[in-house]
Amino acid sequence: MRQSLPFELSKDRSFFDSLGDWMGDVLYDELPEKGFECRDEQIFMAYQIEQALKEKNVLFAEAGVGTGKTIAYLLPAISYARYTGRPALIACADETLIDQLVKEGGDIYKLTEHLGLTIDVRLAKSRNQYLCLKRFEETEKVVTEEWIDDIAMSIPDGVYAQGSMLTVSPYGARSDYSAISDEDWQSVNYNAIMQCSTCDMRNRCGQTLHRAHYRSSSDLIICSQDFLMEHLATKESREREGQLPLLPEVSMIVLDEGHLLEYAAQNAMTVKVQGYTIVNLLERLMVDGVREKTLYAMETLQDHHELFFDQLRDDVVPSEEERKAIKKSDRLLSIGKQLIADVERLLEEFVFESELYMIPEYELNMAEEFLEQYQAAIRIFIAQGDAVDWLEETDGEETLVIMPRLITDVLEEKLFSKKLPIVFSSATLSVGKDFSYIAYSLGIKKYQSFSVPSPFDYEEVMKVHLHELKQEEKTATVEKLLQEGQQQTLILFKSKQSMLTFKSKLSMMSKLSMAFEGDRELSAIVRDFQEGTINTLCSYHLWEGLDLPEEALTRVIIYDLPFPPQDPLFDAKRAFSENPFEEVELPFMQLRLQQGIGRLIRTSNDYGDIHIFLNENEVQYKSEFVNILPVQPI
Repeated sequence: MRQSLPFELSKDRSFFDSLGDWMGDVLYDELPEKGFECRDEQIFMAYQIEQALKEKNVLFAEAGVGTGKTIAYLLPAISYARYTGRPALIACADETLIDQLVKEGGDIYKLTEHLGLTIDVRLAKSRNQYLCLKRFEETEKVVTEEWIDDIAMSIPDGVYAQGSMLTVSPYGARSDYSAISDEDWQSVNYNAIMQCSTCDMRNRCGQTLHRAHYRSSSDLIICSQDFLMEHLATKESREREGQLPLLPEVSMIVLDEGHLLEYAAQNAMTVKVQGYTIVNLLERLMVDGVREKTLYAMETLQDHHELFFDQLRDDVVPSEEERKAIKKSDRLLSIGKQLIADVERLLEEFVFESELYMIPEYELNMAEEFLEQYQAAIRIFIAQGDAVDWLEETDGEETLVIMPRLITDVLEEKLFSKKLPIVFSSATLSVGKDFSYIAYSLGIKKYQSFSVPSPFDYEEVMKVHLHELKQEEKTATVEKLLQEGQQQTLILFKSKQSMLTFKSKLSMMSKLSMAFEGDRELSAIVRDFQEGTINTLCSYHLWEGLDLPEEALTRVIIYDLPFPPQDPLFDAKRAFSENPFEEVELPFMQLRLQQGIGRLIRTSNDYGDIHIFLNENEVQYKSEFVNILPVQPI
């Protein structure tokens, strides 16, 4: 239901004039009367966003920690949504931050409470954040642990009944199962092999119910940047197939922690091929009654697929990075060509099988869709054109990842060419108020920008310590530092491998009071850390977005300088730049370092210490970041 504007419109004043007057009343008078600080930086940002809405431009809104960025963009976003009749979209850095934005005591809650606004805000999560009934049913047959029973008990009775689903509320979101580990969740959630369009349970699926729910929002839809990019990547194909896009048409987009959009786009624009997937898929089709010729075609494809991955492992360039480069041998390319022919032959056999009805229709349709996507991915891989590809581990499985096109081209075509207001909001979008790095990385040629500092006096509340030491001394030094005072400590690592290496060298006693990203669902770990159940949180993703005020976080340790990895993806970026260190390496590290430091001071009552560890190699870069630190290091 469309809601009324929070202010009156008149014939002699435009919507934007009235919006400006209302925001001034709220930010200068109403909120300060309720105990909020009147911040010039916040007010300036709100009016810059109003201007971007008026001109339908891209805006880089860099505002320091404590500015009140969320309220600054919520006021114009809600108003513009009601004026246009389409919801505003807020895309957060990742899935864990979606729930935080709507939590009790958050900024949306505050606007509802203090301004009397009834805000229609709904969450749109990535598909892997929802339970898949088909995968759950399969897992339930082989798993007897308590967590699978917990999921079974959570599924509404009406899901398996024959009646209407109108009375069934959305269910099955990842956040509903905080006690379940990431590893266990990966066996019951949606994954790429599941073809929802052919599923006989699609209208009773929790994901479908959630999607129908958030599409009806009149004010705000909140999603992750990954999901926004997945929406853009699949919009045309879904519409061709008669499906609705993942997200509805929106009036504007706010990219919270917008500097991360590039990585979300990279993730969404890739095609993934896993070693086990096609083998498992075809084994499900090998039922009694299938023609011998079809069975032979399936077995041939399985054999060649396994040969392909065997050769892929041999062709991988040894590296400790998560993304591993592939040196494509003639044999690998030859097997790839054979796979394309194998798929073509099998799809021909499936035509005959569909007339015999020995293979369940859902299984056959799912296999056909998957095989067509698989074949297209292998074609791109062996073509050796402009695509970037690598081998990585995804959900515990070896995965060939293929990025068909440069994301700058894709974003220009699918996002930035539209006359849609897009606001990038973050404390760190520039290096020295120069926005050229992020604009270049995203292919944005025309934009507005501004930068306002944090209102906090960092000299009074923060100390930055530099530790110059040998790499092998880092772990012991961190342990000693943690023992000196029971402060709530966040340790940030440049990569998963760096964190796991650190973990492997810790004493058992130290591990008892620590939590590591990946042990459980991340938002549940963060919640335990905030409540003080855990003293030390180790992460390689929480460089941005984590908001833990006062005693909840008083120390941040930067374990290593966050330079980008030496992997195929960043190698491609380096190859397209004239000066890779100046244009890729350095600005990436500087922006990420600023984000990590920004986790410490979130409110006017915060205080604490930053510890930056520099090994023998990292010391040489000290002069490259000291000048961007909030205070001089000691």
